[in-house]
Amino acid sequence: MRHGKTINHLGRTASHRNAMLANMASSLIMHKRVTTTVAKAKALRQFVEPLLTKSKNDTTHSRRTVFSVLENKETLKELFGDVAAKIANRPGGYTRIIKLSQTRLGDNAEMCIIELVDYNETLLEAKTAGEAKTTNTRRSRGKKKASTTTAGEGESSAEVVVDAPVAAAPTTEVSAPEDTPTDTLKEGETRDEKKDEESAL
Repeated sequence: MRHGKTINHLGRTASHRNAMLANMASSLIMHKRVTTTVAKAKALRQFVEPLLTKSKNDTTHSRRTVFSVLENKETLKELFGDVAAKIANRPGGYTRIIKLSQTRLGDNAEMCIIELVDYNETLLEAKTAGEAKTTNTRRSRGKKKASTTTAGEGESSAEVVVDAPVAAAPTTEVSAPEDTPTDTLKEGETRDEKKDEESAL
């Protein structure tokens, strides 16, 4: 049973787990993407996102708090410099996990890539292209307005005319032509012969 199991210990002691996640967080900040197992990536996401949020407030206290976790000066410089500027307007969700189809040789563990969202240029370009295509929608079109200017006694006034719905053209009812009576023909008789007989009468 897994009742109350909120932390994946990853088969390690607490100190080993914290050291591993700190190293992975440093690698993620420096290289912007890391290939690892899905279980470690999910644990890393919970570990690193509070640090990224903390980096948006560049104070001495924030730097010391993050340094106590990462213990790497180069990572700290990169985090509070370039990375903090990139994620400044993002309200959370700084990382993305992309699962890979191939599993790890040996133990068949599921593999994935965890990356910083704002550094994947391919997906950012695709998103901006998609937004550009969907700008012209029916909902965004307004009613057409035409302005006419009329000159008065030394004054000019502008009237805005809004297109009114076009009135439907009046329809005239046309009655169907009356049915013409038809005579049945006898066997071997043609219509021309029938007409000749009627005209003779």
